[in-house]
Amino acid sequence: MSADGMILRENFTPERMETLRQELAKTGDTSFLTEEQRENNRQRFMRRWDGKSDIWVFGYGSLMWNPAIHVSETSPAKVFGLHRSFCLKLPLGRGTPDRPGLMLALDHGGSCRGMAHRIAAHQVESETEILWMREMIGGSYKPAWINLHVDGEPVDQLAFTYVINRTHKRYAGKLSENTIIRRIARAEGQLGTNRQYLYRTVERLDALGIGDGPMHRLCDRVRDIAGD
Repeated sequence: MSADGMILRENFTPERMETLRQELAKTGDTSFLTEEQRENNRQRFMRRWDGKSDIWVFGYGSLMWNPAIHVSETSPAKVFGLHRSFCLKLPLGRGTPDRPGLMLALDHGGSCRGMAHRIAAHQVESETEILWMREMIGGSYKPAWINLHVDGEPVDQLAFTYVINRTHKRYAGKLSENTIIRRIARAEGQLGTNRQYLYRTVERLDALGIGDGPMHRLCDRVRDIAGD
């Protein structure tokens, strides 16, 4: 991990995954996927891929500003039927068990604008292995194939993202805006503050020309509470 809390590609190793498993276990969360379970999940999901085409992965949170994978192209993108929501409890990273933060996930309904990364065919195996170590830690997300629009046009290649697993115990459901703001303003962990995660997400949305949305309203109120 870099000094500014950015996750690096080389951070995703079996040793780091074991450290995360131990840290999660201390919080009482035993949902951590084993290396075998995670790889089996990846291989089952990737059966739709023909083994020779590029694929796209859609980012809506930190994957927009800290992908930590090798990509051939990054472009503004949009998905329909899913929306960005602070609905995932965060006891580690940017929170603690006593003061958990919140992380973004895609939940059902609406639409979402974000960034799409195109992974070259010859790097699909290596980069999806990294993505599964990053996103499929404890089963709180589920990979999903999506219909992706890049620069306003549907893409021909396969595209996927990670959506919330509503059956997981870390799923927070639809929280009130005040609850979300209080949690994000207070939470902090080994990766830094929860509000920095929000600020960086909003900065990326601004770069995409997406302003005055729900994330911006949350950001303004969190800054007021935190005094940033």
